[in-house]
Amino acid sequence: MFRGTVRRAAKAITDLSQYPKVGEKLHGFTLLRTKHVPELELTALHLRHDKTGAEHLHIARDDSNNVFSINFKTNPPDDTGVPHILEHTTLCGSEKYPIRDPFFKMLPRTLSNFMNAFTSSDHTSYPFATTNAQDFKNLMSVYLDATLNPLLKESDFAQEGWRIGPENPQAIAAGEEANPEDRKLVFKGVVYNEMKGQMSDAGYLFYIRFQDHIFPDINNSGGDPQKITDLTYEQLKRFHAEHYHPSNAKVFTYGDMPLADHLKEIDAQLSAFERIEADMKIHRPIDLSSGPREVRLQGPIDPLVDLNKQFKTSVSWVLGDTSNVVESFSLSLISALLTDGYGSPMYKGLIESGLGTDWSPNTGYDGSNKLGIFSIGLTGVQEADVPKLKSTVQNILRRVREKGFDRSKIDGYLHQLEVSLKHKTADFGMSLLQRLNSKWFTGVDPFDALAWNDTIAGFEAEYAKGGYLEGLVDKYLLNDNTFTFTMAPSPEYVQEIAREEEARLKAKITEVVEEAGGEEQAREVLESQELALLVEQSKSHTEDLSCLPTVHVKDIPRVKEPLELESGTVNSTVQVQLRVAPTNGLTYVRAINTFARLPDRLRSLIPLFSDSIMRLGTKDLTMEQLEDLIKLKTGGLSFGYHSASQPTDFTQAKEGIAFSGMALDRNVPEMFDLLRKLILETNFDSPLAAQQIRQLLQASADGVVNDIAASGHGYARRAAEASLTRDAFFREQVSGLSLVKLITSLASRPESDPLSDVISDLKLIQKIALSGIVTMRIAITCDSQSVADNMAALKKFLNSLPQGTTTFPEPKKRDYSRNIKTFYPLPYQVYYGALALPTVSYTSPDNAPLQILSSLLTHKHLHHEIREKGGAYGGGAYSRAVDGLFGFYSYRDPNPVNTIRIMRNAGQWAVNKKWTDRDLEEAKISVFKGVDAPRAVNEEGMSQFVYGITEEMKQKRREQLLDVTKDQVREVAQKYIVDQLEKDAGRLVFLGEKREFVDKEWTINEMDINGSA
Repeated sequence: MFRGTVRRAAKAITDLSQYPKVGEKLHGFTLLRTKHVPELELTALHLRHDKTGAEHLHIARDDSNNVFSINFKTNPPDDTGVPHILEHTTLCGSEKYPIRDPFFKMLPRTLSNFMNAFTSSDHTSYPFATTNAQDFKNLMSVYLDATLNPLLKESDFAQEGWRIGPENPQAIAAGEEANPEDRKLVFKGVVYNEMKGQMSDAGYLFYIRFQDHIFPDINNSGGDPQKITDLTYEQLKRFHAEHYHPSNAKVFTYGDMPLADHLKEIDAQLSAFERIEADMKIHRPIDLSSGPREVRLQGPIDPLVDLNKQFKTSVSWVLGDTSNVVESFSLSLISALLTDGYGSPMYKGLIESGLGTDWSPNTGYDGSNKLGIFSIGLTGVQEADVPKLKSTVQNILRRVREKGFDRSKIDGYLHQLEVSLKHKTADFGMSLLQRLNSKWFTGVDPFDALAWNDTIAGFEAEYAKGGYLEGLVDKYLLNDNTFTFTMAPSPEYVQEIAREEEARLKAKITEVVEEAGGEEQAREVLESQELALLVEQSKSHTEDLSCLPTVHVKDIPRVKEPLELESGTVNSTVQVQLRVAPTNGLTYVRAINTFARLPDRLRSLIPLFSDSIMRLGTKDLTMEQLEDLIKLKTGGLSFGYHSASQPTDFTQAKEGIAFSGMALDRNVPEMFDLLRKLILETNFDSPLAAQQIRQLLQASADGVVNDIAASGHGYARRAAEASLTRDAFFREQVSGLSLVKLITSLASRPESDPLSDVISDLKLIQKIALSGIVTMRIAITCDSQSVADNMAALKKFLNSLPQGTTTFPEPKKRDYSRNIKTFYPLPYQVYYGALALPTVSYTSPDNAPLQILSSLLTHKHLHHEIREKGGAYGGGAYSRAVDGLFGFYSYRDPNPVNTIRIMRNAGQWAVNKKWTDRDLEEAKISVFKGVDAPRAVNEEGMSQFVYGITEEMKQKRREQLLDVTKDQVREVAQKYIVDQLEKDAGRLVFLGEKREFVDKEWTINEMDINGSA
């Protein structure tokens, strides 16, 4: 009876009979058309706002994780980053919510599981996702008012965009005698520093400069720091008036909440505007019909990689109109067939041959614009080999064209698509928005983009005619209408950028001097403006936030329905966890095999082992054949290192190797067989093994400085935590700066080195990976009807594994301690840092108050001090409940000295703070966003499987979180931050350019190519 009711309700959400008919009106909107898409279990409705012309796409689906996004066409007029800076400043206060930074102040007042804003090349989006109906209404009100009626104060422009001010205004504000370094005038601004960080990334720089030249009509929407300082406040306001208008907007809603409620709320906001002429111009790339073009620029060097192999180069073709979704899909398929996997013709001909070490960031088919672009590019190229790229690519294309495309490989990609459509993700609505948005703004019909079955049927119809894909290669790629883009490494690049900034700053200050009537007067003007901004920023602590809507802790259920998990053993020894749930015909498998006393040298090589078994092939099957089987029989396989602290004792940890996969129920036996083959039969004795492993190492080492910058605070955090717990030490070895040193050291070995020691250790990891099944545990998630078959396949898999165990000698007692302050010199224009402290285990009563404290410090103190006042792109506190760690971090930070002071004083600030009931309420709401966030079906039960956290432990901690008091917050701040720092228990790590503040108290840890510390 109950299940039937659920099915009827689900049908009602997507049933067109409950919606207006095409042409009918509802709350100021007219329904233009509808489409039911059965393969995605959704119904799409396309509406237009009668008064302003705003478009609205609603996706009705039986999914409680509802999504909203308002999106504007924002073609950038120049490289000043005005769309990006506007994205930031619109969220700094609006007419209905006239407070500082309502966006960030809403974060602890909402149960949303996603909340952000994005600036794309030609449009800007403001999305959120939540399962709570009141929360949806609250956030939609804030987002609509923020975008359509922002205050756009000049002080917000200065804070978020750019300004000139003293480096450390807090010292001046304190009334003390500020030293020259504190008073030094510098460029400031959140976006300015964000883009300085981005431009430090050679991969991003290559990609954005490539876009500049292949799309000269589309300027850099994020902003070039050299141009950001040309933007004026008046230009910002004008850009908003012209672009953030309903006539220039596309609205997206998704989920199971009523469309009528959405439209009523949206119409109330949009109807205040009159229709205007929208800027919906769709830009096109350069015309290459007259023949080849070439551009060569300079970029930064990577100090951790061989200087002779740092060229980046690509060759590109402009293809057809992406509104032809069948052709666009077919071109993306050709791109995958050419470049995806170690067996692909382009990989073999370009990377395996040694022409380059890895793909360039623009490689592949880009169908996000009006016309598609296909690029093949390489990083890690020697200067002499740069001219060889185009001719080599053209030769490979001709050979592929003559041979034709293998149908079995095409079937592999179609199978991957089938699995991806069946896989139930928790963020399906957000994924759909991100897939549709760029296409929607470039003229692709979103209904066509949604209809996968129609697209596949269209492809199959064309393919059946014969020679279809080969014909597309003829049509678009077998010509010399190409664009070749190359970035050469320049040892002077970073210094030239610094000199340019210095000259630009001097010129801007000269303008102020002329206006003010003298240097001292100019300094007084700039310092007073900075101090005035500090005063305004400080109002964040005292202003009345009652105008902001909120959900309440009482809306959070005290008791969470426990997951039904079954536990047992197979073959009397292997622990099995079974989660029976609707999985749409898919089976998910995850396994962990734990090791005791694993030597450090083997642990550090497990990431390379995981890469190698997906590269080398077996004695019987090449990697190309294995890749084909993986695509045809699974939805993907993965391997990696595993470590987990114990929930009852965070100082203890277990480590091992983990592997996982998913497959259609009928293919589970083949999936297990592939897992076994890859782990046990990979041929490390192959004559090509050393060469292939070297290429893996070189690909990992190439661009590693950029990879660190992309998550610099994460690397800093892992380095800081590594001396505090066993688990943190293990994790830093396999994913931190220690691994970077190892990989760059191995990659720099001469070509004549056979890597015998490395291969010997990889073979030892292979020997232990599946040995000793008494130490193995396996989790299976599947439909009820496939349980019996899956258990039979599992038993067969376990019976095929080698018996016996490998034991290692007891290691010497390790000294985990490291230096209290460590600095890693790296060539960045901004800094990344972390301060970490040990705390308590998951089951400790103090764990919950620490979690609440981390939220309070982030939202009530650190965001304000580190981002708003300090100019960093991000900063906050974190509490790792399972790992027993508490810490602070900053990201793309221009002012590390100030940040370190704030981090060290944060505990005392929390002890002294007179917390209110509202503060505590917001912190609990913020924490429960993560606790109660929707989970994909394959993630259900994983906290118990991976960490040993039972449903009872989770329920007890849930109650503890809800019951945290203000006194508990102050007590844990004193005990675990203030007292611990006084005992020198904290570990501080920063990454960036070495400057005066890095004195003798710091240990300098050089990241050189030889891997020496």
